[in-house]
Amino acid sequence: MKFPRLALAALVATGLAACGQEPANDPGAPGVSEAASGSGDAAREELPVMGPERHILAFGDSLLAGYGLEDGEGYPARLEAALRAKGINARMSDAAVSGDTTAAGLQRLAFALDSQKTKPDLAIVSLGGNDMLRGLPPAETRANLEKILATFRERGIKVVLLGMLAAPNLGKDYAARFNPIYPSLAQAYDAELVPFFLQPVIDKPEMMQDDHVHPTRLGIEEMVAATIDDVADALPDAKGAGQAEN
Repeated sequence: MKFPRLALAALVATGLAACGQEPANDPGAPGVSEAASGSGDAAREELPVMGPERHILAFGDSLLAGYGLEDGEGYPARLEAALRAKGINARMSDAAVSGDTTAAGLQRLAFALDSQKTKPDLAIVSLGGNDMLRGLPPAETRANLEKILATFRERGIKVVLLGMLAAPNLGKDYAARFNPIYPSLAQAYDAELVPFFLQPVIDKPEMMQDDHVHPTRLGIEEMVAATIDDVADALPDAKGAGQAEN
């Protein structure tokens, strides 16, 4: 699989600055905000929504937090609308924080999970991009992600892991250590893998914001379309879904 060098190089060049500028979610309540569905959802609901609510937790960084977008335009909100259009009674909870590294995500994971009123049927994890942009050691990224996936497994929560690739200008050695992290951990922890979350937009500048790092509203729609089947397939059987935490 090939990825445009210029696009990924621009991602690194501008992303280092963007990481420090990204606004974090309300620190008083990470992991408890419900994703808004947007104003145009009714027209998209082609199938009747049926069955118990399927609770999905979005846990990650700015790619899930909707950096630079209006409320209801981020990936969790648009994914919820798309799943409901397929007849899946999805309810997303957005626990993403812009600028998070894998270490920061690991630090707040237990609180995010304990804050959920209902145990998630599925978690979508997008972390590691900021590690890569900052040139952090891939071994640290792997160790943190492994602990995150282990925590979800211990709690009986299935995971969709959104993969990231190292930018070419970080060098072949860095890429050789960073890129295998996601497929290796997905296999080890039986997670559904999206090999490269940004693949639908990385070579389409019209779908990227001016920082060349974050997708636009239309870019998010492309990413949702590319991953909705992975998410739907990863949802466990509906039996017992929607049960409140004790």
